[in-house]
Amino acid sequence: MIKSCFKKSAAILLSTLCLTISPSFAAVKVGVTAGPHAMILEKVKEEAKKQGLEIDIVEFSDFILPNTALDQGDLDANSYQHQPYLDDQIKSRGYKMVSIGKTVLMPIGIYSKHLKKIADLKEGAKVGIPNDPSNGARALKLLQTAGVIKLKTVEMPSILDITENPKKISIIELEAPQILRSLDDMDCAISNSDWVVLAKMDPKSALLQENKESPYANVIVVKDCRKDEADLKKLVEIYHSPAIKEYIITEFKGVVLPAW
Repeated sequence: MIKSCFKKSAAILLSTLCLTISPSFAAVKVGVTAGPHAMILEKVKEEAKKQGLEIDIVEFSDFILPNTALDQGDLDANSYQHQPYLDDQIKSRGYKMVSIGKTVLMPIGIYSKHLKKIADLKEGAKVGIPNDPSNGARALKLLQTAGVIKLKTVEMPSILDITENPKKISIIELEAPQILRSLDDMDCAISNSDWVVLAKMDPKSALLQENKESPYANVIVVKDCRKDEADLKKLVEIYHSPAIKEYIITEFKGVVLPAW
């Protein structure tokens, strides 16, 4: 009984520790969201294999689980989120994580099945935005750029920071994967281009889109205590290779942009 309890306690301890040495024979397990992030990592995996680095890709369909899995030690890294989102997750959930390299910019845009231009937005219109704080703030800033609302001057505005809403639009906060599925029921919605590609829509159909100067570049994220591991540095090096940059440019034709 004592021996059994000791084994159990040891297993629990090992699962909570952040080990700084990865076995050289083990594959690097990377979490991604479906769509462009997964597509790009498949190419990274091909290039990595040529250089002796094995990569296992774990695909997720939401924004929450990839960080949970990384925190619990089920992943070595993830590649799906931008820096402001990571900062918010660290602040709200206490994660000890850090970005070790930029990946791509996926411009957020305003999409509609009912409007041809944002000026056609009617009084009382329903507008969908992401319900997480960082992407919600990003969406509100785009609505302000479009002249639909005005916001307080704060770094990460919420709907409570709207100071002017002349058309009295109704802003509906939704989980990111649900936004484009709900377009039939809304006048327009704001979504990242990765979800747009996944929904088989044309990101260039956006009524308005962020410009290239957006600070919302995506990043590769690891546990803070593993940031100097050779295999994880190699992952970033391969991601930043000319072959991967060329793939992104050719495959996505400006919809997804290299951010390094």
